[in-house]
Amino acid sequence: MKDLIEIRWHGRGGQGAKTASLLLADAAFNTGKYIQGFPEYGPERMGAPITAYNRISTKPITIHSNIYEPDYVVVVDDSLLESVDVTSGLKDDGAIVINTTKDSDYIRNNLNGYKGEVFTIDAREISLSTLGKYFPNTPMLAAIVHVTGIMSDEEFLNDMQGSFMHKFAKKPEVIEGNMKALEMSLTKVKKI
Repeated sequence: MKDLIEIRWHGRGGQGAKTASLLLADAAFNTGKYIQGFPEYGPERMGAPITAYNRISTKPITIHSNIYEPDYVVVVDDSLLESVDVTSGLKDDGAIVINTTKDSDYIRNNLNGYKGEVFTIDAREISLSTLGKYFPNTPMLAAIVHVTGIMSDEEFLNDMQGSFMHKFAKKPEVIEGNMKALEMSLTKVKKI
């Protein structure tokens, strides 16, 4: 991992992009990294486009602004490819991770000429098969951890087990499904 990694999340209100960015910050912090995880607030409402950010570093972070030139972008909802410039400022030596089942031609045609690496994952299928409902943030969280290498898959899964036990203390029945979603997602990320 390089000294500082910046990640921008694009999703829609209610899909959990903000929650995923905060969970990523917590997991990175627990592996000894310096972190920031924050949303950008506007007139958000259920279904409206939202943005969240992460900074993860091996050194103290002195920057306190939005991220304009991210190393990585996570797109939780592929319909945003047609309405939001998700590649704005994205570094060519970084990558974009998209929740989609669309073909590579469609994806490339909607990335404004972005030349860097592109990864896809079907977060819908994973969350429906492991959780019984569509919660794309859990698979997308695992996908970005896997693509960035911020921590090992094993460190990530161990940390998330503890995090879910705390977060879902009153609903322990959902822990197993969330862990299965993470495990499956780590193996289902595809580079196109």
